[in-house]
Amino acid sequence: MTFYTEMQAMAHELIEEFGQAGAVKRLTPPDPVLGGEPVTSPYPATLVPMAYEARYIDGTTIETGDMQIYISSVGLAIEPTVGDVVTANGTDYAIVNGYPNKYDGITAVVFIVQGRIAS
Repeated sequence: MTFYTEMQAMAHELIEEFGQAGAVKRLTPPDPVLGGEPVTSPYPATLVPMAYEARYIDGTTIETGDMQIYISSVGLAIEPTVGDVVTANGTDYAIVNGYPNKYDGITAVVFIVQGRIAS
């Protein structure tokens, strides 16, 4: 077990203990040739949503109501990215920024995303 795998396991334990069940939803666009309807695929996740402290809210990059969401990478089938939607506290948050935290370039210790209430 590498150092980063151990850190990933520790992050997962903390998120599991203090977090909640949620989901990361990804919208797959229709086939460009065959057409059809876009498909939303939910991926179960364990996460911790936290409001940004007032000192970080600048009204442009971070807006009032944005949430910093820590998502466990253990067992998550996808890497959350801009355009995905995270469901936390019964609310949908569109990911507007994300940090995969791959310190060794391979192992995602934890995903930290900035979520904005989806409209």
